[in-house]
Amino acid sequence: MLEDRATAVSSATQWPTAYPQGYAVVDVETTGLARHDRIISAAVYRLDARGEVEDHWYTLVNPERDPGPVWIHGLTSEVLESAPLFADIAEEFAARLDGRVLVAHNAVFDWQMIAREYARAERQAPVRQRLCTIALSKELGLPLPNHKLESLAAHFGVVQQRAHHALDDARVLAEAFRPSLRAAAAGGVRLPLLECRSLTEWSDAPVPRQSSPGYGGYRAGSWRPSRKRPACPHPNPGRYEDGKPLKQGMRVAFSGDTSTERELLEDRATECGLHVASSISRLTSLLVTNDPDSGTSKVVKARQFGTPVVDEAAFGQLLRDVEPADE
Repeated sequence: MLEDRATAVSSATQWPTAYPQGYAVVDVETTGLARHDRIISAAVYRLDARGEVEDHWYTLVNPERDPGPVWIHGLTSEVLESAPLFADIAEEFAARLDGRVLVAHNAVFDWQMIAREYARAERQAPVRQRLCTIALSKELGLPLPNHKLESLAAHFGVVQQRAHHALDDARVLAEAFRPSLRAAAAGGVRLPLLECRSLTEWSDAPVPRQSSPGYGGYRAGSWRPSRKRPACPHPNPGRYEDGKPLKQGMRVAFSGDTSTERELLEDRATECGLHVASSISRLTSLLVTNDPDSGTSKVVKARQFGTPVVDEAAFGQLLRDVEPADE
């Protein structure tokens, strides 16, 4: 396997010259998953070109709101009350990221949270590229039971001490990323680097939903620049079947408002190997909507074609374990 060959990459001549010169392994804990949620703690492990740790940094952040799911991250309002605001730590955070590839587990989520915080502070994070360790583990063909951080850590014998603590999660990821990076170098694997686009403006003003109030009170805005997504490299395996996992190549469409920002959901789907479709056809594998009775054109067509429908919460669960394509 590729990881077994990683130790063979020792000389400068063997290391891929196109690989980045440094990495910032990042983990952030947040008040939730939606666009209006805030960072409450952040950690960065800086690594050199070959994945060796240079230093690490950790901070709490006062989110200026309730801390969200305390039972997950353990950070109460009392703990965060005296923490610095994001604007107060933005410069130090930026210094840790500057000139490096941001590495995270489900990197699109961490990057979007960071980009939003910098936009609120009327600044830009100095990050140009990100690397998702989920995508890298797929490129390497690691035999993982799922794509959770704990599974990646167990594969490389890394012991987690405090799950959902930003500093320990970043440490675990840094230790698992190093052998992954060396395995990629040994096998000549092209790293799955994606562009990071900073936000140029921000508004925290919520927009009430016109329907389905039970799903929260926010509507995705037009704050993120549109972009063309790369073509899905996997064939369409057909429709999603209830009770079974999603499979790479499935065509997924979205309709209506989502509590998590729409393009964040689409990015997650893309990074899992799904085909994000802008419309419904007979080839569509699944429609994701929080309001199946809305009467939108996509919902109506889904009914006509018999396209399976799930809500956002169920889709989030399905993204945790997407089967590889049959290729």
